[in-house]
Amino acid sequence: MQGTIIKGIAGFYYVKAADGRTIECKARGKFRFDELTPMVGDLVEISVSEGKGVIDSVLPRKSQLARPAVANITQALIVFAYKDPDINLELLNRFLVLCEYNSLKVTVCLNKSDLDKGQNDRIIEMVRSAGYDFISLNADKGKGIEAVKEKLKDNITVLCGPSGVGKSTILNAIAGRELMETGKISQKLGRGKHTTRHSELIEVAEGFVVDTPGFSSLDIDFIKREELQYSFPEFSDFAGNCRFKGCMHYKEPDCAVKEAVGQGKINSFRYEFYIKMLEEISNSRRNKR
Repeated sequence: MQGTIIKGIAGFYYVKAADGRTIECKARGKFRFDELTPMVGDLVEISVSEGKGVIDSVLPRKSQLARPAVANITQALIVFAYKDPDINLELLNRFLVLCEYNSLKVTVCLNKSDLDKGQNDRIIEMVRSAGYDFISLNADKGKGIEAVKEKLKDNITVLCGPSGVGKSTILNAIAGRELMETGKISQKLGRGKHTTRHSELIEVAEGFVVDTPGFSSLDIDFIKREELQYSFPEFSDFAGNCRFKGCMHYKEPDCAVKEAVGQGKINSFRYEFYIKMLEEISNSRRNKR
């Protein structure tokens, strides 16, 4: 029997089977030897006996994220807030790079639009200039929720972003009921409580959503230095016009990407982040030698 892993907790996997049942399963011991760990989102073959299941095999994955650990995702909604907490621009760009590297379609959502004072206009322009869709939300009031529902239809979507920005509130608003516990912003730490304890695939708005625990940092140094530029889609229109084949758009002369930055055709925030990540990856490689 085939099914999809919708939740994994403490070594147990909950599989939504083709017949509509949700079956608690354990993975066969061979997965440990194969160094393959089943993930939320995996399409699996299972055997069922007396209501309990065993995962026999994991079908080939179409996509995979390491953090959060989810498979077969088709798109990402990257959620931040206009304020409380303030937008961490570097973290936003790390999410964008990670999703682009994994070939995920991306929509950036800013929640708590009632707190919008225009201070994030440059960030919104950065997102749009890079070619990403943008939705403004006030999940508490239902603003923007219909636009999100349209995005979710017929997709498997990872809902990602830092704690405290209202991911659980958005999910609850989409479903029209309490799906996820919501937490308050910690006054002492200035960030949300980690109310979401595990990844879970939720059927909602004619699609599936993975809600995941919040993050404070994302390492992307596993990306090869030469490949990093391909996670910046706005570079593609210019990269072929550089003087040198294999240009890294860093210190090389006659670089079309750098010229585009100077002409305002590529957002300077994004280019500065690219250089920072390029140096971070290079330094990481040197330290591992």
